[in-house]
Amino acid sequence: MDELNVGEAAARTGWSPRMLRYLERAGLVVPRRSAAGYRLYGLLELNQLRSLQELRRRFGVELTDVTFAARLRRDPALRGAVDTWLAGTELAALDWEQRKHERLLVA
Repeated sequence: MDELNVGEAAARTGWSPRMLRYLERAGLVVPRRSAAGYRLYGLLELNQLRSLQELRRRFGVELTDVTFAARLRRDPALRGAVDTWLAGTELAALDWEQRKHERLLVA
């Protein structure tokens, strides 16, 4: 299969050319570039675009969700900060439950 330009790839996959550019900026689907700098979508990229649509449909996620998940995988500092925040919210919820049970036992 020959590689497709952004317009052809958009027509084949149902994504708009603008969305394909967004997906590239987000690092989700990165096409090869021609010597002149044009985006070239091969079979790998077309399959990635189709599977991304299926992922969104199957799990009801937005592109921002997938973009954030990809960023978490690439950025250890962000991943650590999110893990710390989540651990704190879990501890806060556990503490709240503990205090609730203590109040019930006293009553």
